[in-house]
Amino acid sequence: MIHLHILLVDDETDMRQAIEAALSPDPFFTVRDCASGVEALTAAIAWRPDLILLDVFMAELDGPAVVARLRADKRTAPIPVVFLTACRDDAEHRRFKALGAAGVIVKPFDPRKLAEEIRRFVAAENVLLPVRERFLRRLKEDAAALSAWRSQLGRKPSDFAMTRISEIAHSLAGAGGTYGFAGISCASAALSAAAESLRAGRAEPIEVERAINRLLERISF
Repeated sequence: MIHLHILLVDDETDMRQAIEAALSPDPFFTVRDCASGVEALTAAIAWRPDLILLDVFMAELDGPAVVARLRADKRTAPIPVVFLTACRDDAEHRRFKALGAAGVIVKPFDPRKLAEEIRRFVAAENVLLPVRERFLRRLKEDAAALSAWRSQLGRKPSDFAMTRISEIAHSLAGAGGTYGFAGISCASAALSAAAESLRAGRAEPIEVERAINRLLERISF
């Protein structure tokens, strides 16, 4: 089973614990938390989550500032963000969406309904659900193919191997986000860039191997 990776960002420990407890019974979610916006920016690059739950009001770097930096970085720009806020004003919610948020979840929330509410923001869980299984089968096949091509990187890889790696990475970079897995899309885009750099003589095979490893770690069944 593939998991939806969620990065939870809130400077209140009690709130992070409450959200993690509400989501933990659902095996679809894998949650990692951060206590600040600064920490979240680092985690978003390293972990490439599929969705970020982001508190609006935080010290040092608030939610809107975090979104602006995420959108300015091509490594994190595709990751959807859902704001967590105690504000119930519709005008403020529209402002948050204008900043680039996929939506808003109002605090306090009903823990029994939180997982269902989050699923509304996941493409693979609503309109694309009927074809998601086909994508997941294809994802498993692509992961196996990348594992096989990776074995060639210890020596000088053939042009055919690099072409196949580039094709798979480029395809997943587009499809991952479409099906709600933005983290897979980001990791695939990084692999595509590494493969193209190697073909152009600007990178070493080890960089492509590391990018493949990061993508394969991100894909879990």
